[in-house]
Amino acid sequence: MLDAIKFEHTVFALPFAYIAMVLAAGGWPGWWTVGWVTAAMVGGRTCAMAVNRIVDRLIDARNPRTAQRHLPMGTLRVWELRGLALAGAALMVVAAGMLNPLCLALAPLALVFLMGYSYTKRFTWTTHWILGFTDGIAAAGGWIAVRGQFDAPAFVLWFALTVWIAGFDLIYACQDVEVDRAQGLQSVPARFGVAAALATARANHALTAAALALVGWLAGLGALYWVGWVAVVALLVYEHSLVSARDLSRLDVAFFNVNGYIALIVLASVVAGLYA
Repeated sequence: MLDAIKFEHTVFALPFAYIAMVLAAGGWPGWWTVGWVTAAMVGGRTCAMAVNRIVDRLIDARNPRTAQRHLPMGTLRVWELRGLALAGAALMVVAAGMLNPLCLALAPLALVFLMGYSYTKRFTWTTHWILGFTDGIAAAGGWIAVRGQFDAPAFVLWFALTVWIAGFDLIYACQDVEVDRAQGLQSVPARFGVAAALATARANHALTAAALALVGWLAGLGALYWVGWVAVVALLVYEHSLVSARDLSRLDVAFFNVNGYIALIVLASVVAGLYA
């Protein structure tokens, strides 16, 4: 069942929750906070992905790339994923309540985005940024888990995660252009073409680099952070070198490997930058 919700993709957003916690605390935020933020992240993402698989099951069945997923193949039932979604939502709410009142108050709103973003491609090509904004809740949540309030760095981190996720989702969506058009689904590649989508992805990742630089400046991070920042920029450039409007054959490398490294490098660089 964990394979059905691609549990391993938690690596994209979870490090940013940790980054926000470390920056908000100015160091180690304590096991209590780390534990409950991790639980909230796992619960929220489990809920989101289970709902996504349910909502998209008919679409997935008509797409050769996704037709082998568990629901279209019948290896899992809808009621099983509904139960998983409910369990994930409950875990998120409980974890938020164990952190502070603001986290608990905002948890239901976060769940609206986590469960609702899967519907957006049915009516708007801005779905990539809605997904990014939804994943960006991880950074905002990590910050308020420590501070119990919003501060400027939380919004910058949220923006960085929004445009980073949107950027690589734009790339990922390029492989489904014809299927999306046939099914009346909305995306930038389906609406404007692959070349425009890749150009928009590059712009988003330039904004990611700028936002991460602003994070380093606002937090007063040391030289090691900037070494990591240069590495992240280099990986973003490399990611875009792997794909073009004429050749998407290395898209999976760009999506999974490179972006997983980026999230972990940012986390390591923030921790290192606090002390050197």
